[in-house]
Amino acid sequence: MTVSYKYFLGAIIIFLFFSCSTTQKIASLKPEPDDASPLVYDNAVSYINMPIQIKLRDIENKINTTLTGLIYEDNNIEDDDLAVKIWKQAPIQLENINGKIKTVLPLKAQVKYRIGTNKLGIDLYTTKEFQFNGTINLLSEVNLSNWKLSTKTEFKSLDWNESPSVIVLGKSVPITYLVNPALHFFKEKMEKSIDDAIEKSMDFKPVVLDALEKTCTPFQMNESFESWLRVVPIELYTTDAKLQKETIAFEMGMKCTMETLIGQKPASQFNRNKIVLKAVSKMPEHVSANIVAVSTYADASKIMTKNFAGQEFGSGNKKIQVQNVSLWHKNGKMIIALDVLGSLNGTIYLSGFPQYNDTTKEIYFDQLDYVIDTKSTLIKTANWLAQGYVLRKIQESCRYSIVPNLEEGKSSMQKYLKNYSPMPGVFVNGSLKNIQFQKIQLTNKAIIAFIKVEGDVSIAVDGFK
Repeated sequence: MTVSYKYFLGAIIIFLFFSCSTTQKIASLKPEPDDASPLVYDNAVSYINMPIQIKLRDIENKINTTLTGLIYEDNNIEDDDLAVKIWKQAPIQLENINGKIKTVLPLKAQVKYRIGTNKLGIDLYTTKEFQFNGTINLLSEVNLSNWKLSTKTEFKSLDWNESPSVIVLGKSVPITYLVNPALHFFKEKMEKSIDDAIEKSMDFKPVVLDALEKTCTPFQMNESFESWLRVVPIELYTTDAKLQKETIAFEMGMKCTMETLIGQKPASQFNRNKIVLKAVSKMPEHVSANIVAVSTYADASKIMTKNFAGQEFGSGNKKIQVQNVSLWHKNGKMIIALDVLGSLNGTIYLSGFPQYNDTTKEIYFDQLDYVIDTKSTLIKTANWLAQGYVLRKIQESCRYSIVPNLEEGKSSMQKYLKNYSPMPGVFVNGSLKNIQFQKIQLTNKAIIAFIKVEGDVSIAVDGFK
């Protein structure tokens, strides 16, 4: 047998092998994705109302921590013949009196009283020293301004446990009429001391910003889908503070954007230096949040690939299985690439418009059809696959339900609304009443779903550190 004859026979065998095979290979042009420009989408702002309550007991504890020991001292006896020292003798107590804070301050006083005169350079003074106990009563109006809870305190009374007196010639002589005028300056000092102590103790700015920073750190909502919720605050609002029973109450609101991102943990976009606090007269009663769910094409492809697992498409003995699904965006449509094995090997390209079915809570692809080049190739190589009923069967798997995402998202967010404590002494509670799907927007990198959430949120301060 000549060499040329061997090569000819080999070619015939190869030709017959491929001619008799039931597997055909499809080779069609890939619809290239649009250029990878930055991910940009319309993110609607959310307004969240957060009623805040602070117990008087906690303010009381903070004041007692701030105001300790010697709280007033006047050692100059030359100006009014009196030198006075005042100590806080017992913890300060606060209570609500007709919408104002009453401060009760038990004190211990040490008074040096000078009697006599100085004539012709001769010192004829006699100094008497005595101690006595009493209680100061003050009344404060409550305000909330510039991140701080402030008060305007008025000295109301000084009640002595026993009348201050001094022994003269063996007799006890009351000196209240001498001591009380000297306490005029002390009165003003105490008013300022209480106001300063409350303002220093109740500076909410670092506390609120610390709590916000923790809240705005992206947290994982679903480990399987690798979904993360990110909150980006824009502005904060607050109403006037009011004294209600044994708490100080005010409402704080937040203007923010909320995003649900799929994939790796996103970076926080919280910037405390850009947060602005504005005073308003009223807040909305409920939370109205617009959440953006960002699903990258790579992650959506993984979900749809799972949908095709174990399924066969075709008719008779001509069938294929989808091994992998890839998605991308082109000219306002979604391109769906199906890598197939079976009676046909290769990649099939479909295109369609993503839609949302509010009844089934599914994202599906409307007007799904083969890309022109793919369709012409199928007609030439496997017309059976180009038939309408096969495409409809494939289309049934080109969808995915977001019910698990919505329920999981609701469940995950609810964890942060059930006595959640972002920091010691601060507790967040609330409920989600409704989650509504709004619309879908395509970008060059992801499918963007817009979801509206309604509910209630409240914040309580109990055991504030």
